This record gives sequence, structure tokens and C-alpha cells, in this order.
Amino acid sequence: METESEISEDAILGGALRIRQPMRGHRIGHDAILLAAATAGRAGEQAVELGCGVGAAGLALAARVPGLRVSLVDIDRDLCALASDNVRLNRLDDRVKVLGADAENVGTLAAAGLAPGSVDRVLMNPPFLDARRHNISPDPRRRLAHIGTPELLARWVATAAWLLKPQGMLTLVWRADGLDEILETLKPVFGSVAVMPVSPRIGKPAIRVLVRAEKGGNSGRKNYPAFTLNDEHGQPTAAAEAVLRFAKMLNIAET
Repeated sequence: METESEISEDAILGGALRIRQPMRGHRIGHDAILLAAATAGRAGEQAVELGCGVGAAGLALAARVPGLRVSLVDIDRDLCALASDNVRLNRLDDRVKVLGADAENVGTLAAAGLAPGSVDRVLMNPPFLDARRHNISPDPRRRLAHIGTPELLARWVATAAWLLKPQGMLTLVWRADGLDEILETLKPVFGSVAVMPVSPRIGKPAIRVLVRAEKGGNSGRKNYPAFTLNDEHGQPTAAAEAVLRFAKMLNIAET
């Protein structure tokens, strides 16, 4: 566990949330906030964030949707401790809880109190970099957060299917060049898929893709225009500012 000198407390969403996180290793980026913005929710529903880290995405979702209950799940005990700090720091402990469990092992989820077919929403940002194609960080926590093993996506999607009720919604963020892999992995259980690419700058190809899918859904795929983070001068677009600073929900997050 890091000492206090190795922990920073940072403002996100224009100061609406305060997040304690390690100074080294994986730190909160745009992916977590975009994931939360791509996830819908209603008061009284139950949402689960798989691989929550320090809890940024799940907390951003809970802050945006009053009355939504959220479970934050991670395998790293130290990150779970920080996520628990963040729940209390943002006064969301009446409806957000942290569970130490493995996103690839439903037995650990059941032991932590989650039941199959009990959840309305699952959101997740699985490790999506291929170790065969990217340099591997020497930092073990950063490596765990970013580097995926073969078939990892299939295992996380299977866990989401186990958790979700019929017609429950899965939202995930993945690298843009892996969209075909996502669509193929979702096919056996999920349908009514929606896709939104994320571009770093006007005129540049997408680097991320946001995907929403319904368990048992049977309608066709819906494609949304790319969401662009920066303009031609490298400044945040108005749309990006609205999402990253003011917690605006993305169009893909249809209820």
C-alpha cells in the first residue's frame, strides 16, 4: 500500500468529484469519464463497474444519477482501499460500495454478494493493450490496468452476462482497432449494439470506441458520429468540455 506521500487527491468533472489515486502507475484519464458518460441509469437500479481501480467511472455515474446503486469491483486490494476512501470522500457511501473480487471469476463475485441475473447495468474498461504489440510497463499496477491476455475480453463479457438481468445493459470502452473483436465477442448473448468512436483530434482516426449492448437484445447495430476530444488547434472541443468537466451524458447512453 502506498504511503500518503505517494497518493494524490485530484479534482475531476470540474471539481464535482475528488479522487485519491496513486502518484505512480495507472492514473485516471479520459477513458473513465467517457465510460461513465456513455452509461445510462435510473434511480433504484443496480450498476456494477468491473475493474474499477480507484472508482472514478462508477463514482462519476453515481454522482450523475441520484438514487442509482453502484458496486465497484476490483481485484487489487490497495486500489479497493482507495476506492472506498473515494466513496466516503464524495459522500456516496449510502449507495456505492466497493467489492474485492476478480472480474474473470464469477465465484469471487458471488462470494462478495453479487448474484447472477441481478444487475441492471455493467460498465467496464478492461485492459485492452496486446502485450505482443506494445511495450510492457515495468510498473505492475500499470501493467495490470493496461495489458490484456488473449481471450480476456471474452471472459469479462461472460462475467457481465452472468451479472445482468435480461435486457440489462453493458457499456465498455476498448481500443478502436479492436471493434470487430468486440462485436464478435458480444454476439452469443448481446444484441442491439451501439457504437461511438472516440477521436483524439479533428481529422484524426479514432483511438477508442465506446460500445453499448443489451443482454438478449435483437435490434440492429446503431452507429453514432465520432466524439472528438480536441479541435485542430489541440484545444478541447465544446462537446468534450461538456462531458469531461460538466458530466454531460453522451448520446450513446440511451436508456
